[in-house]
Amino acid sequence: MTKTGTPALPGEPGQLAPAAARALFRAGLVSPTAGWSRGFAQANLIIVPKALAFDVLLFAQRNPKPCPILGVLDAGETSGPLLAGGDIRTDVPRYTVYENGTMVAEPVDISGYWREDLVTFIVGCSFTFEAALQDGGISIAHIDQGVNVPMYRSSIRCAPAGSISGPMVVSMRPVPASQVADAVRITSRYPAVHGAPVHVGNPAEIGIADLGRPDFGDPVSIPTGHLPVFWACGVTPQAAIMESRPALAIGHAPGHMLITDARDSRYLVP
Repeated sequence: MTKTGTPALPGEPGQLAPAAARALFRAGLVSPTAGWSRGFAQANLIIVPKALAFDVLLFAQRNPKPCPILGVLDAGETSGPLLAGGDIRTDVPRYTVYENGTMVAEPVDISGYWREDLVTFIVGCSFTFEAALQDGGISIAHIDQGVNVPMYRSSIRCAPAGSISGPMVVSMRPVPASQVADAVRITSRYPAVHGAPVHVGNPAEIGIADLGRPDFGDPVSIPTGHLPVFWACGVTPQAAIMESRPALAIGHAPGHMLITDARDSRYLVP
């Protein structure tokens, strides 16, 4: 399969059904997905050869905060319950391809890289709880400013597993100081998509020198009276791939997520 067109960005991406959004990406549209298909969960991807899959699974099990697994496609499988009728090779707006830990391509279609031994891990994404934050009266800076969410490599080390090791990546959203407790309360009810923040306030305490220079995504303006709030991020497996340097791995381009058929409420705990 190849993407043959470049459809226009829809006027109301938040109103699109997941299958309709995936169809646009399959047709060639490239866009960060924050705010898309409101009410449906979004997900990160890490795709590795079967020989590496146990190490990735164990890494995720030991690091559930940044790597909460929502689903796994068996070796060679290209679709599953989270993307009914879809194709994992084409239905994400942009991908990343790593060889020996170095990103060598950012394609919009990974059919040319596909192998029958590839196992796909579908990992929870904090975009899933953004609608709940908005409903709670907390604005989302990267959505309001029309940019990709800022993500940073932190000094927090993940527990290694087999051949895989690396730092925790965190996403950042500025929150009014008076609403930080609300943000913690709201997101803590979504443990399958990173849950409560891992840090609030001074970024230097988790090894981030400059909020204006994210490792992934785009910087956002932080209004007066707001604090930077950091959540564990599903780009963490890609940072581990960069450090651990396996021969091949494929991920989503940060901020360009798989939009699943699962409703946000599926991952909400009482």
